[in-house]
Amino acid sequence: MNEKKEKYLSTGEFAKLCKVNKQTLIYYDQIGLLSPVVKNEKGYRYYSIHQLELFNVIDVLKDLDMSLKDIKQYTQNKSPEGFLDLMYKKKEEIVKKRQEIEMKERIIEAKIEIMEEALSTDFNQIKLEQLPEATLYLSRNIENISNEEFVEVVSDFIDQLYISNLDSGYPIGVITKREQILKGEFTNYSYLYIEQPTPKEGYPYFQAVKGEFLIGYHVGDDKTIHQTYERLFLEMNRLNLVLGDYVFEEYIYDTIVKNYEEEFVTKIMMAVYHQDK
Repeated sequence: MNEKKEKYLSTGEFAKLCKVNKQTLIYYDQIGLLSPVVKNEKGYRYYSIHQLELFNVIDVLKDLDMSLKDIKQYTQNKSPEGFLDLMYKKKEEIVKKRQEIEMKERIIEAKIEIMEEALSTDFNQIKLEQLPEATLYLSRNIENISNEEFVEVVSDFIDQLYISNLDSGYPIGVITKREQILKGEFTNYSYLYIEQPTPKEGYPYFQAVKGEFLIGYHVGDDKTIHQTYERLFLEMNRLNLVLGDYVFEEYIYDTIVKNYEEEFVTKIMMAVYHQDK
């Protein structure tokens, strides 16, 4: 069959071009997805070079999680308009997947940065530090709510981060107002927050004003956090500082890197100013 060498490819040759095994092509033929253009009386099967493009489209659609059943339905009802509609739809899916991958990359980069900093930090140290202005995405107010309501708020907050691609990879922290801290209500938080280094438009944000912060680290669970606050207050008095409007807390070590609560580390950032100001 002279035409075979010029125009047709055997199953093995076509499979090699497509970078698949012969069984894949045989299966596609069995389900009516992609069949050889020639099947002679001896049972030999030959493909046209022009079918390579169709195979490539099938392969791309399959990689984009389109079922073979749906791909077959398209191939049996082909049209330029249908192909264009399908390509636009798949392009939108690719854009969405790329955004999700980019978000995951940002999350990983942030977590690497935080953990590398933590490994070089002395958790016994209390320091006065100038922090830049930060943009925070907040939960709804959580002051004086029950444990059940708190769980609901946390769940809603995390859902919103996922739905709106707002997870920056930075820790989910809590904000406590000055009046709660002064009353010793260290776990009567006002809001959950997550820092937004590149804020997206259309969302309500809180600007954590730049300024001086007294920073300390609590090792252990919430039941003993008052001890760390007492240390911070002593240092505040020594430096002649006054507590500002808000205190921010973030987990540095939690269940991701530690097995026991007594090993957890919370970073406490207290906005402060000098008494003579």
